[in-house]
Amino acid sequence: MPRTELTRTYEPNAVEARWYPWWEEQGCFHIQPDSGKPAFTINMPPPNITGQLHMGHGLQDTVQDTYIRYKRMKGFDAHWQAGKDHAGIATQNVVEKMLRGEGLTRHDLGREAFLERAWEWRNKYGDIITEQKRKLGDSADWRQEVFTMDPGPSRAVREVFVHLYEKGLVYQGDYIINWCPRCHSAISNEEVNYEDRAGHLWHIAYPVLDASGAPTGEKIVVATTRPETMLGDTAIAIHPESERTAHLKGKRVQLPLVGRVIPVIEDDFVDREFGTGCVKITPAHDPNDFEAGVRHNLERILVIDGTGKMNVNAPAKYQGMDRYECRKAVLADLEAEGLLVKIDDHQHSVGQCSRCDTIIEPWLSKQWFVKVKPLVGPALAAVADGRITFHPAHWANVYNRWLENLRDWCISRQLWWGHRIPVFYCEDCGAMMVTREDPTVCDTCGSTDIRQDEDVLDTWFSSWLWPFTTLGWPDVDAQKFKHYFPTDLMVTGYDIIFLWVSRMVMASLEFTGEVPFRDVFITGIVKDEQGRKMSKSLGNGIDPLDMVKSYGADAVRYSMTILNTEGQDIKLSEQKFELGRNFANKVWQAFRFLHMQDWSVLGTDFDVSQPRPIELADEWILSRLHSTIKAVDQHFDRYRPNESLQAIHEFIWSEFCDWYVELIKPRLYDKEDEGRRRDALANALHVFTRAMQLLHPFMPFLTEEIWSHIREGLGELGAKQPWGDALMMHDYPELSDALVSEEVEARFRLVQGITVALRNIRAEQQVSPKQPIKVVLQGPSEKLGVLEPVKHYVSQLALAESFELGGERPRPAAANVVDGVDVLVALAGLIDLDAERARLQKEQQRLSGFITGIEKKLGNESFVSRAPEEVVAKEREKLDAAKLDLERIQHNLSELG
Repeated sequence: MPRTELTRTYEPNAVEARWYPWWEEQGCFHIQPDSGKPAFTINMPPPNITGQLHMGHGLQDTVQDTYIRYKRMKGFDAHWQAGKDHAGIATQNVVEKMLRGEGLTRHDLGREAFLERAWEWRNKYGDIITEQKRKLGDSADWRQEVFTMDPGPSRAVREVFVHLYEKGLVYQGDYIINWCPRCHSAISNEEVNYEDRAGHLWHIAYPVLDASGAPTGEKIVVATTRPETMLGDTAIAIHPESERTAHLKGKRVQLPLVGRVIPVIEDDFVDREFGTGCVKITPAHDPNDFEAGVRHNLERILVIDGTGKMNVNAPAKYQGMDRYECRKAVLADLEAEGLLVKIDDHQHSVGQCSRCDTIIEPWLSKQWFVKVKPLVGPALAAVADGRITFHPAHWANVYNRWLENLRDWCISRQLWWGHRIPVFYCEDCGAMMVTREDPTVCDTCGSTDIRQDEDVLDTWFSSWLWPFTTLGWPDVDAQKFKHYFPTDLMVTGYDIIFLWVSRMVMASLEFTGEVPFRDVFITGIVKDEQGRKMSKSLGNGIDPLDMVKSYGADAVRYSMTILNTEGQDIKLSEQKFELGRNFANKVWQAFRFLHMQDWSVLGTDFDVSQPRPIELADEWILSRLHSTIKAVDQHFDRYRPNESLQAIHEFIWSEFCDWYVELIKPRLYDKEDEGRRRDALANALHVFTRAMQLLHPFMPFLTEEIWSHIREGLGELGAKQPWGDALMMHDYPELSDALVSEEVEARFRLVQGITVALRNIRAEQQVSPKQPIKVVLQGPSEKLGVLEPVKHYVSQLALAESFELGGERPRPAAANVVDGVDVLVALAGLIDLDAERARLQKEQQRLSGFITGIEKKLGNESFVSRAPEEVVAKEREKLDAAKLDLERIQHNLSELG
C-alpha cells in the first residue's frame, strides 16, 4: 500500500518537533469550564522566572502531565494550572548582577527605576522555562498561565495580608530571624540549607565578681562556636537544679574584652550535663538566647550589622570588621589576656542561604510575622479526617510533626522586587494604616505626607495562596474558581512539604473554607548515581533538555516514571534513559511489523474499535489487554503511575510482541486463506491501538505519531475511523469484564510455561534453536486435555517436529516440570551422548571441588567470626547454588545412563 514509509528506528526529535505545535494549534490543551464535564485540576508548582529546567522538574512535570492526559482521556475537563513565581531574592540578585556589569547598584537607580529594569528582565527572560517545559510535552493550557505578580494574585496577596492583620494574625515585632548578609534580607527557615562542617568549640573564661564588683579569682568557662557574638552577651545561664553550678546563683561576671557586668541567670533550657553547665546568652544573635532574654527581661545588644560587619555596639577596636575577621581578633585578644582556656575540634551544622550559599547570621530585627498557631489546628484536622490524603501515606506524619512544632512565620523581606507590604505611615503624626487600597490621606490627622513600608513580602506569601488565587480568588463567583476549586492533586517533592504544602493547606482553609487539594503525591528527589544531591558545585547535574535531545522526550518521561517508586529518591545516570529509548524502539518496531502487512484484506467495513477473537491466542491477548486496563486504572487510582507503566510495558513488550505476534505470524503469512489473515491483522491492530491509548499519557509523542499512521492506513482503506484526529483527545480504553477470562489466561499460561521449559532445555543441552526436537508430555488427563487443541502453539513456538500427549517416556530424555506436567525431550540423535556425558562428568568434578572448598571455608570458625556478615552470607548463597547445580548435573547424568 502507498502508506508513508516508516523509518527503521524511531526518530524522536523529528516527531516531537511536529506534534507539539500541532496539539497547540488544534487547541488540544484548552480547558472547557462550560463543557459539563467533571473537573480535574492540578496546580503546577510555579517555577522561578530565573529558573532553568532541571531533573526535579522532569520528574514532577512527567507525573503531573501523565495524570492530566489520563484524566482528559477519561472524560474530565482536565486543567493543569500553569504559572511562574517572581522569586524575590533570586530575581533581585540576577538584576543586581546585571547592574554591577554596568558599574551600577540598585541604589544608583532608585526603587522605581530598578523595578522597571526588573520587569524588563522578567519580560525578556522569564518565559524560558515555559518553553523548556513544552519540550517535555507538558500539556497545560498556557493561555491560563498566571504570574505571582499579575494584578489578580497581587490583589489577593493584599487582601490576605489585611485580613490577617485585622484578625490579629499579622504583627510586627523584634525577633531573631535568619539573615543573609549577601542578599541583605531575612530568609525563611526552609530556605536555609544546613551542612555539617568541621569547626571548633572555643572555651572562654568569664571572671566572677563579688558584691563590690571586684574579681573573686573564680572564672566561669563557657563554650561557643561563634566567639565574635560574645561581644553582645548579656547574661550567663545555669540550670536552676544543677548542684555543680548552684554556688553561682545570684552572681555577676565581667564580660571579657568589653568589661560589661552581666548577671548569672537560672533557666531550665540549659543542659546541666553538657560542658561546664554554663551557657553564654546573646539575645540579639541566637533564637534560644532570644527566648531566654524575653523570659528574664535581658537587654538585646546587636553587635553585627546587616552586611555581616561589627557595628557601633561592639568595642571600637572591632567596629567595621567582617564577622570572621573579628572572630580572629577576639580569639587573639582572649588568648593574650589568658581567657582562652582551650580549643576543641567540633563538627556542627552550618546554615547557608539557599540562593547564594552565604552563611546565615541569626539576627535581631524588626520584621512582620504571621501568627501560625490559630492556622495549624484546621490544617492538622484536614489530614486527620481524610479530606487530604498523602501518597505515600507516611508523609502525613512528617506534615503533622512540622505543623505541631511550627513557629511564627517571618514574612517581610528587605528587597525591592516583590509584593510590597501594604502598610503606610503618616510622616506627620506617625500613625500606621494597613489598607486594601493605597491611602491618600492619614486617617488620624488628614496629612497627605504618607510613605509605604519599604519591605516586600516573602515570596512564599504569594505561593501559599496559589491553589485559589490562580483560579480567580478573591472573586469567588469567577467561573474558573467555582469549577476547578478545590483542586484534586498536588504533586511535589518531600523537601517542600514544609515550605509550601502545609502553608497552602493553612491558607486555603482560612480564606476559602475548603482544602486546597484532595490528594498530595510526594515524589522522591532526583540525585546522582552515588546518591548525592545534584548541584552546580559538584558538577553532577543532568540537563533534562540534553536527555530529550539525545533520547527523546518520551524516553525521558518513561525513565523518570519507571524509576519513581513510592516516593523513594532516584539515583540517576544518563544510562538510565536507555530504558525509555529501548522501549520506544520496541513499540516502533512492533508497529512497523503491523504496518508492513497487507491492510487491504481488512476491507472497507473494518472497524478497528471492534475485536474479532477466533482462536485461543486472540481470546488470551484480549483478556490480557483488559486485565492490563484494569491494573492500570487501579495503579493510577492508588497514585502509583510507575506500576501503571510497568503493566503497560509488560503487556506490549512481552505479551503482545513476544507471544501474540509470534503466534499470529502463520496466519498473517497464510496466502491461501485471506480470512485468517484478515482476522489476525484485525485483532492485532485492535489490540495495538488500545495499547497506544493506554501508553499515551506516558509517551505522548510516540503514540500520537503511530496513531497518525494508523489513521492514514485506515483512510486509504476507506475504513471506519471512530476515534477522531488526535489520539490525546480520545477516550481512554474502558474495561470490558466480559473479555477477561481467567480460564483462558490459565490455559495460555500452561502453553507459555511449557514453551519456556522447552527453550530452557535447549539452552541447557546446547541444542540450536533451529534444530527440531521430539517432545513428550506426561501428566493428569485433564491437563493434557486442555493442551490437545493448542499443542500446535507449542510446536510452533518451540520448533517441535513431533509432539505427543501421554506418550511413553523417551530414553534418554531431558526433563522439566510445568504445573504438574512432565515436559520431556528425547535426546537420542539430538546430541552426542558420549560427549555430553564427558562434559557433565567434568562439570560434576568441578562443582564437587568448588563445594568442598566453600564448605571448608565456612567450617573455619576464624573466617566466620571475623569476616563481615554480608561476606559470610554471600558464601552460603554460593554453596546453596552450587549444590543445586550439582544435583541437576547428577540427574542429567542419570538420564544419560
